Amino acid sequence: MGRGKVTLKRIEKKINRQVTFSKRRSGLLKKAHEISVLCDADVALIVFSPRGKLTEFSTDASMERILERYEKCSYTEKQLKETDLESRVSWTLEHAKLKSRMEVLQTTQRHIMGEDLDSLSLKELQNIEQQLNTGLKRIRLRIFFFAR
Repeated sequence: MGRGKVTLKRIEKKINRQVTFSKRRSGLLKKAHEISVLCDADVALIVFSPRGKLTEFSTDASMERILERYEKCSYTEKQLKETDLESRVSWTLEHAKLKSRMEVLQTTQRHIMGEDLDSLSLKELQNIEQQLNTGLKRIRLRIFFFAR
């Protein structure tokens, strides 16, 4: 017969809470030792009791070395996350710039093709006319050189 499922909520009776803490702390320390032996893992466990008493466990590697490794890993991970965020922001800005540039080029292309000209001023129309004339001259020069 198996155990029933324990509902996780604060134990109201102080004595029962202390007994449960003591037993579970012992079980947690046992599991930490087992995983370190079975899997050859470096384990550091720090537990503070409700009264503030410290219990710690570390494998053959000292607690200080494990904590140094933890700080190094978490610092590196934090740096990678910050770099990733900066990169994402940079790509977002680049995307917005390119999208805006593409819209301007598409509008210019429509104007050169003779579409949506109603909203343009006389100066803008003259500019488009000049661009078209320049383009025609280049095409005529190419045809002239290839025809020879």
